[in-house]
Amino acid sequence: MPGWLFNISSLEYLNLHDNFINSTIPGWLFNISSLEYLDLGFNIFRGIILPAIKNLASLKTLDLSGNQFLEGKIPVELGELCKLQYLGLSYINISKNLLEFEEVFSGCIKNNLETLYMWNTQLGGYLPDWLGDFRKLKYLDLSGNSISGHIPASLGRLAELVGLYLEENFLKGVMSEEQFANFTKLKILALSQNQLILNLTSDWIPPFQLRMLAIGSCKVGPRFPAWLRMLKNITYLDMSSTGISDAIPDWFWRSFSQIWYLDISSNGITDSVPDLTNFINLDYFNLSSNHFEGPLPNFNFSILSVLDLSNNSFSGAVHLDIGKSMPNSEYLSLSTNNLSGEIPSFICHLQYSALDLSKNLLSGELPDCWNHSSLIIVMDFSSNSLSGSIPPSICSLSFLESLHLSNNNLSGELPLSLKSCARLTTLDLGQNGFIGTIPTWIGESLSSLKILRLRSNKLVGNIPHNLSRLSALQILDLASNNLSGTIPSSFGNFTAMKVLGEMNETILKNSTDYNENMQVTIKGKYIEYAILLPLVIVMDLSNNNLSGMIPEELTNLFGLVSLNLSGNHLTGEITEKIGALQQLESLDLAKNNLFGRIPSSMVGLTFLSYLNLSYNNLLGRVPIDNQFQTFIDPSIYIGNPDLCGFPLSQKCKDDKTNQGPNAVGGDEQNDDSMDKERFKMKWNMSTGAGFAQLKRIWEERKGGIPE
Repeated sequence: MPGWLFNISSLEYLNLHDNFINSTIPGWLFNISSLEYLDLGFNIFRGIILPAIKNLASLKTLDLSGNQFLEGKIPVELGELCKLQYLGLSYINISKNLLEFEEVFSGCIKNNLETLYMWNTQLGGYLPDWLGDFRKLKYLDLSGNSISGHIPASLGRLAELVGLYLEENFLKGVMSEEQFANFTKLKILALSQNQLILNLTSDWIPPFQLRMLAIGSCKVGPRFPAWLRMLKNITYLDMSSTGISDAIPDWFWRSFSQIWYLDISSNGITDSVPDLTNFINLDYFNLSSNHFEGPLPNFNFSILSVLDLSNNSFSGAVHLDIGKSMPNSEYLSLSTNNLSGEIPSFICHLQYSALDLSKNLLSGELPDCWNHSSLIIVMDFSSNSLSGSIPPSICSLSFLESLHLSNNNLSGELPLSLKSCARLTTLDLGQNGFIGTIPTWIGESLSSLKILRLRSNKLVGNIPHNLSRLSALQILDLASNNLSGTIPSSFGNFTAMKVLGEMNETILKNSTDYNENMQVTIKGKYIEYAILLPLVIVMDLSNNNLSGMIPEELTNLFGLVSLNLSGNHLTGEITEKIGALQQLESLDLAKNNLFGRIPSSMVGLTFLSYLNLSYNNLLGRVPIDNQFQTFIDPSIYIGNPDLCGFPLSQKCKDDKTNQGPNAVGGDEQNDDSMDKERFKMKWNMSTGAGFAQLKRIWEERKGGIPE
């Protein structure tokens, strides 16, 4: 903060908003008593807000939002700013209970305050009754916090309220018509992402005329709210996940043609969608996850940026209106419907950043008309009935990062043109009919790949060693092909597989409204990941013709969550170093020619919840310590005639009786007389709870935990 500001006599207005000022707030600033407007928001101010702020007695506007003040340091003297009309404290790590601010807000600040913004400040506790004392308050924003409990009746005293923002908290309880009775001036009501129940009768007449209504995740249904008809000025409406299972009345489409934001997704709404050519202001339109049917509606959305009609039952063709009326949309999802016919060529000329037509009944070939001018980042045509080859022009899309073409009838060799898709982070070509070998250029040219999925094709030959150069790769799925040769030892060099996945990482480099998703085979079943996808680190080479030993280098991949090498011709012993894979939740080595003992180090894999070692040539006692105590299904060891011990019926030679999970020590006989069947029943109940609960069973039954 430059000191010469202090030399400007009679300074009334100071706006330094959204800069990179990195300092504490200097004390001399609070001596400029003439200041009426002070905006220091969204800088890097640190330290504390000094009590001397009370010297700014003429202040009407104060914005300190988006800085890095010490946690919770809001001085009581702030409450002595009697003329203050606007107070912005958003995006500050306050981390306090709202009730702790009573001393601050009990001062004369409450007399004239019209705007109080404290969104995203880590506030907790309940909404206090003293909020009702701000009789001149017009805008109250406490959204994006951790406030819980009910909305108090005292809030109804805020008769001057124009905007009420309480979304993204943990509020619950019933809101009745009486609580809205005094809100005659209300224009904005934002309650989304709470657990509130709106107990409003169908003949209720709202006392206000809203421009914005956001009640997503609140309980409104099952009937479509008839009182909505009275709110004729709405331009922003979020009624997603509100429990509505009803048809949309005709008056809705007639009354709200001026709307620019409409989200009624994730309900049980039925019926078809009428002609929407009058909705010329729509920028965001989301009808996803309902039961809409019939043809796609006609549009005239010249400014639309997001259109999501996914997870419905729309049928018919993808018609030309979508291309004509939405030339500059950012996101189009028609996924999971019953759309049929071919993909129209006009799709190539749209400016979407994400285009999702997956899980439909589309047929024919992929259009070959893509060009450099398109801004597509994500293209998902998976799970249709598309045929032919991958068109050469697809890599003319210079921003393409995610290409999903899985589960179609595509054929031919993997085209050399894909080499030009240098930005790709996801390449999913699984479940098609591709032939030939895996090209070496994948490891050379697609260096940004995080996901490579080629499973269930007809690929042959050796796995290229240079795939290990894909340093960002976290999912490698080559399962169910005809690949041969050995597993490259260089596969121990996948950099991203050596560390834990992180939630703050994203699969896509560029920000879009699209959540990258992927169906991953893990724990013996298909699991669809989206938000958690950055945490998933998987290698699946199962059901091929691979031979040789399992490379010891794979044990360098400390971040692996799932390793599946089953259904091959692998030989040798399972290395003791496998215990280094501490993040493993799923390990499948079944149907190979592995021999030797189950490594003792595997008992240290305490996250392991799925194991299959069946149909090998393993021998010796099955481990019984730690997580192995939860593996009570003998089928995971079947086909290894020389394995013995619980849960197999085969006794070990040094056993008088077959050891169960209550055995103590490696070869020592347990003399505990606990009834075996009773223990097994309790065992089955505890399996889902994991090892911690098994320890509690031990403590209950034996008075301690076995070594």
